[in-house]
Amino acid sequence: MKKSQIDLSLYLVTEESIAIEDLTKIIAEAVSGGVSIVQLREKNNSSLSFYKKASALKQLLHELSIPLIINDRVDIALAVGADGVHIGQDDLPLPVIKQLVPDNMIIGVSVSTLEEAIEAEQNGADYIGVGSIFPTKTKQDATLMANGELEKICRSISIPAVAIGGITAENITSLSESGVSGTAVVSAIMNANSPQSAAEFLLSIIKDFK
Repeated sequence: MKKSQIDLSLYLVTEESIAIEDLTKIIAEAVSGGVSIVQLREKNNSSLSFYKKASALKQLLHELSIPLIINDRVDIALAVGADGVHIGQDDLPLPVIKQLVPDNMIIGVSVSTLEEAIEAEQNGADYIGVGSIFPTKTKQDATLMANGELEKICRSISIPAVAIGGITAENITSLSESGVSGTAVVSAIMNANSPQSAAEFLLSIIKDFK
């Protein structure tokens, strides 16, 4: 899949407490509901556990033609042939990452300020993840963004921006005028009784974004 064809509309980020069997089931249901890209995030598990989950997800998502992004771990991304890697401000610098991965690998960067967003674009990021938009239990150390900062970032860069952080079915409509190319969710789908229905509902709102 070419970088230009990547659909960031409904970006699912996983929760690491979920076992492989349940994880693949949830993601398959979520994709059937409209999830367009999946990021595997494993902050605390062993490298072996991370690799096994990544391998299982790569196989599943490849069959569904959905890109798999690996959070932080370039080695895991390369080992399973993932479609991309997503890095934070404390990870290896983006120019270094670009030397390590193939040219066709998608690279996303987490930002929380306009300066970080501009730097990510200048360094060659394919997209940015902007947050935290709302308070979130998923990432306790996340910094809450000031009102208007997301809109300012979207107006100032030309690469796609994905909003992340505490986004739910109840608050997602507030992002409709922000200029984002997509929204990233965790709990709103991962913890839903029906991941498919949750994804369908979120996507029905996202489609009306401007």
